Amino acid sequence: MSFEFFVISLLNGLSYGLLLFMLSSGLTLIFSMMGVLNFAHASFYMLGAYLAYAISQALGFWVALVAAPLLVGALGAAFERYSLRRVHKFGHVPELLVTFGLSYLILEVVQLIWGRAAVPYGLPPFLQGPLFTLFDTQFPKSRAFIMLVAVLMLVAVWLLLTRTRIGLVIQAALTHPEMVEALGHNVPRVFMLVFGGGAALAGLAGVIGGNTYITEPAMALAVGPIIFVVVVVGGMGSLGGAFVASLLIGMVQTFAVAMDHSLLGLLRGLGVAAGPETFGYPVLRLTMAQVAPILPYLLLVLMLIFRPRGLMGKREG
Repeated sequence: MSFEFFVISLLNGLSYGLLLFMLSSGLTLIFSMMGVLNFAHASFYMLGAYLAYAISQALGFWVALVAAPLLVGALGAAFERYSLRRVHKFGHVPELLVTFGLSYLILEVVQLIWGRAAVPYGLPPFLQGPLFTLFDTQFPKSRAFIMLVAVLMLVAVWLLLTRTRIGLVIQAALTHPEMVEALGHNVPRVFMLVFGGGAALAGLAGVIGGNTYITEPAMALAVGPIIFVVVVVGGMGSLGGAFVASLLIGMVQTFAVAMDHSLLGLLRGLGVAAGPETFGYPVLRLTMAQVAPILPYLLLVLMLIFRPRGLMGKREG
């Protein structure tokens, strides 16, 4: 492995991992506060990208960067207030089903308005082109912008939860909701704001991820399973765990995709004779790039076997 390969893959893995954190942080906050696994979370990511595309066409990207997450957050808060709250008393299964139904509703609405093909949601001129060239390889401004926004979001959420009065109320409502309500705070309203805030974070990820990658109806399905892997591996309800798991999975996938080596080649390089008669020969021929998509799920299975509460979680499973 050359130093050039390591540095470029490290930067790409950081940018992808931080985008995953932007997505998983909202879901983690919602679960830690409400105990709800929101199956529609990736759909809010998709909705943020499409709303940003529509707003940027009329008012520009910088307006869309602010307006789209706010709109997604408002829709998330309205969903919690008028739908999720009504089924909360019936248990977790109805909550999962109603968020599952919402994900398909958002998908159908998006396809009705913008169609089934990808939309031309491109980068603004300011974010086009390379930021710098390292070892004859260009690092794009768009990935650096993702990293910047994700770090700023992390700092903002941390300051909100630890240094503000509303953050203290949110943390208190997490462990002692009855006491918080007795002190005069509206706990259901706090839950609504948390759900809306989590949706807004997903929408923000969609704004900056949609034009860096691709904005299409399948984008929610592409990232949805990975988000849940991040949340479980990091630890259910742990924001710090989600951050560590996001970077870990981003690095693992990025390095694996960039590697064109197979286990068979490694064995032969070590002097081990291996041919078509060798047990598991078809599997040994697979390259790391080919198995990269399954690595996060392999990590998930191993985590559930050996450490069910995740890297930094306090809840089991």
